[in-house]
Amino acid sequence: MFIAKFSTPFTLLLGFLVVPLLVFFLCRWLLPKRWGRKIGAAGACVVFGLFGYGLTYGFEEFHVNHITYESSDLPEAFDGYRIVHFSDAHLGSYAARRQWVIQRVVDSILAQKSDMIVFTGDLQNVVPAEILPFKDMLSQLHAPDGVYSILGNHDYDVYQDADEATKRANCLLTQEYERQLGWTLLMNENRSIHRGADSIVLAGMENRGNVSRMPRPGNLAMTMQGVDTASFVVMLQHDPSAWFEKILPESHAQLTLSGHTHGMQFGIGGWSPMSLVKEEWGGMLYRGNRAMYVSTGIGGLIPFRLGMPGEIAVVTLKRKH
Repeated sequence: MFIAKFSTPFTLLLGFLVVPLLVFFLCRWLLPKRWGRKIGAAGACVVFGLFGYGLTYGFEEFHVNHITYESSDLPEAFDGYRIVHFSDAHLGSYAARRQWVIQRVVDSILAQKSDMIVFTGDLQNVVPAEILPFKDMLSQLHAPDGVYSILGNHDYDVYQDADEATKRANCLLTQEYERQLGWTLLMNENRSIHRGADSIVLAGMENRGNVSRMPRPGNLAMTMQGVDTASFVVMLQHDPSAWFEKILPESHAQLTLSGHTHGMQFGIGGWSPMSLVKEEWGGMLYRGNRAMYVSTGIGGLIPFRLGMPGEIAVVTLKRKH
């Protein structure tokens, strides 16, 4: 609750006061007296400007990235199959004057003409009411094999200041809103996608992070129930840490699609400082022939992005001969 309520004010304080002052005084302390003050002032202005950009244009920017995953396990009929993957919309951060950004996201997804669309969690920030202004927009999403989603940690309504009964009721409402969009919400479930006699499996596991304070209802055994070990499986999981903890050691899912990290919403030339502490911060990771793609997401609880624009990923499956 504290993070959800005070994250934006804290970021504003940090970006427009603390960091500029820190840069100014460091320059005065470390550089020769005759120009330390001037360089410090210039540096503080640069920091001030970068934070302003990140809170405005930077947060409204997103890219469409094309990724290919090859596997000898992929049935021939699915060679070239295209999945649009987007994540971490955090719709509450696009209220009022920024709603047009979500419409652009929808239009860009539809322009890819994919076989399937998947969303890997965090549709809201705190409460399901944040979804309502965007229902007409998000209901426009469609694909031949459907639109599928899973819940992220924010979608379990754990960050609101309310009693447990209210939180549970709101979580059910969040789920109902996603289904009203025409999406198939997978909650430790799987679906088979057919092309003639061939098929692949789409499995949706509930949130399963490695931080105990996060919601952890993800159940891999339930998610993979009835799935043959010879099947090609695309797994949806919001928190990428579950790939190492559960999915790799306890399943045969060939490709996992995830989100959650936002790439820290800050980067330099495609590199994020999060890479210093997490391997799974963004992009494609491999373990042998198995892989996970971590989307850096569309939005964020804090409406700020700098050098880490939002992302729509178009994943093309290819059969390796």
